[in-house]
Amino acid sequence: MEVVNAVGRRKAAIARVFIKEGSGNITINDRDLKVYFPSPLLQYVVLQPLNTLDVAGKYDITINLVGGGYNGQASAARLGIARALVKLNPDDKSALKAEGFMTRDSRAVERKKPGRPKARKRFQFSKR
Repeated sequence: MEVVNAVGRRKAAIARVFIKEGSGNITINDRDLKVYFPSPLLQYVVLQPLNTLDVAGKYDITINLVGGGYNGQASAARLGIARALVKLNPDDKSALKAEGFMTRDSRAVERKKPGRPKARKRFQFSKR
């Protein structure tokens, strides 16, 4: 029984995903999926690649999540799971790619510029 690993990233979040044959347990940072992500929407995001391929109860998944907020972490986990599933079975890549789960979302927070309050915001202009 081989363990397949993959990495998913989104914003500042990094997810290291380990998949092996099993009964469908998903553990994130040594906690259950439903405990780590109480929101049903975020649970749905994490499970999307598995539901697309109808393999939700087939694999045990362990995820190490670091950085970012909960939305970024859920999306990073989704990408990591999709990449690991493709390593297990390369034939699944086209189905996952069609749903957009194989694409790394490169959008991140723009850096703050010097002399400004935020990245693009300016201080109030005063003519006199």
